[in-house]
Amino acid sequence: MAAFLFAPENLVFVSALLLMLLIGAVQAMGFAGDADLDIDGDADLLGWLGLGRLPLLALIALFLTLFAIIGLLGQQAAQDMFGGMITPWIAVPAACVAALPATGLAARIVAPLLPQDHTTAIPIDHLVGSRATIVTGRATSGSPARARVQDHHGQTHYVMVEPDNDGQVLEEGETILLVRRENHLFRAISQGDHYLPQL
Repeated sequence: MAAFLFAPENLVFVSALLLMLLIGAVQAMGFAGDADLDIDGDADLLGWLGLGRLPLLALIALFLTLFAIIGLLGQQAAQDMFGGMITPWIAVPAACVAALPATGLAARIVAPLLPQDHTTAIPIDHLVGSRATIVTGRATSGSPARARVQDHHGQTHYVMVEPDNDGQVLEEGETILLVRRENHLFRAISQGDHYLPQL
C-alpha cells in the first residue's frame, strides 16, 4: 500500500490529502477564520461549484479530498486493468475535472448539515416602536439626551433622543417610546410614568 501511495504518479494526490489535513488542523486549532465568499446571484457557475454554500476553507478542503480520492482510485483502477499507473500529466487534470462537479454535489449535501451563521445585529431603524429609558440628560427640542433601549434580541443600544412634540420635556429616568428616526436622532414621546408616585 505504501509503495502505491508514494509512487511518483500519486505524489500530487497524496500531497492534496496532506494539505487537506493541514487545513483541518489549522481550523481545529482556531488559527484561521472562515473566509466567507459572497457571490453574485448571477454567478451561476460559482454557485454550481458550491461557493456561497460553505465557508471557503471548507470548500477547498472538500475539493482537495475529492481530488485525491478520485485520483488515487483512478490510478488503482489503471494499475489493475493495465498493469501500470497513468502519467500525472493525464491523471491530474482528469481528476481535477472530475472533482469539480463532485465538489458542487458534495457542498449541496454537506451545507445543510453544518451550523449556519446567526447574527443578532439589527438595522437601527428597527428600534422605532421600542420603549427606552432616558439615562443621561434632559431632552428638549434642539437638546437631545441619551437613552437606553433593548432590541428584540435583548441587546442594549444607546441612542440620542429628542421629544417628538414641541415644548415637551423628557426627564432623566423617564420611560419613553421611540416613534421615528431623523438621521442620528430618534424622536420620542413620553410614556407618562415619570410623574407617577413610586411604590
